[in-house]
Amino acid sequence: MKRYCLAMDLKSDEKIINTYDKWHQKVWPEIIDGIKLSGIEIMEIYKVSNRLFMIMEVGTDFSFDEKTKADLAIKKVQEWEALMSQFQQNLTFAKSG
Repeated sequence: MKRYCLAMDLKSDEKIINTYDKWHQKVWPEIIDGIKLSGIEIMEIYKVSNRLFMIMEVGTDFSFDEKTKADLAIKKVQEWEALMSQFQQNLTFAKSG
């Protein structure tokens, strides 16, 4: 098993953060299915202020490239990603993607 830890910021606005939190109280079933099908066994997201930390435990054959390809084929995942992107911003020191 492998573990990945990722970080990202939400836009620093209380209304945006609250809306993001509400969406994550009931994540669409297609998103959860896509996570499981990609080989992610455990996914946890923690929030400190507007900073998000995602911890993923995956099987040894997990691939971010394969996960991305699979996600592109699922319309609901693309809708979710577009929706979530309006709340998020990359860390200023992180590479794109």
